[in-house]
Amino acid sequence: MEQEWVIIAWFTDDVRSQIAVDRLLVNDIEAVAVDKRDSNYKWGEIQLYVHRDNVIIAKEIIKDL
Repeated sequence: MEQEWVIIAWFTDDVRSQIAVDRLLVNDIEAVAVDKRDSNYKWGEIQLYVHRDNVIIAKEIIKDL
């Protein structure tokens, strides 16, 4: 990803990562979830990226997930 995007959270399941993305989008914060899990065993993590200008507010929005 470009240097403008920062990882703010890691998830192990699809549902929680999608909820986080949806919450951020509803609050007008662009977010991207990148699935870095192994395709056969689903071992690994899903990384949540936001623009570096939105890191603090984005972390606050998803802190209870």
